[in-house]
Amino acid sequence: MPAALNHTIVKSKNSEAAAKFWTDILGLPAPGRLAHFQVVEMANGVSMDFMETDEDVTPQHYAFLVSEQEFDEIFDRIRARGIPYWADPQASRQGEINRRDGGRGLYFEDPDGHFLEILTRPYGSGGG
Repeated sequence: MPAALNHTIVKSKNSEAAAKFWTDILGLPAPGRLAHFQVVEMANGVSMDFMETDEDVTPQHYAFLVSEQEFDEIFDRIRARGIPYWADPQASRQGEINRRDGGRGLYFEDPDGHFLEILTRPYGSGGG
């Protein structure tokens, strides 16, 4: 069996608030609890396990492949909350989306500064 990602730990200052932010924005089921983790189940069986820490949180990048309809729904929630978003990972094109490989994508931050991305086509898949 080839290796497959099962879960990863996402450090947060407030694990409940961070997990709820992700599920609310991404339209996922409410987080569950496993030991001291807030667990967000992704559609492909991978879980994002939020761990609360008193240490500084080093921002990480998490990219989510979504359908065109899901992109629209997530984008609506981002705009409704007034969350800044960018077309590029350098955050130089604020208020724009990108159209790489014939799809759409954008970047935004969660409450801990993790840089989240939604995209409708994997990069390098062609289409423009």
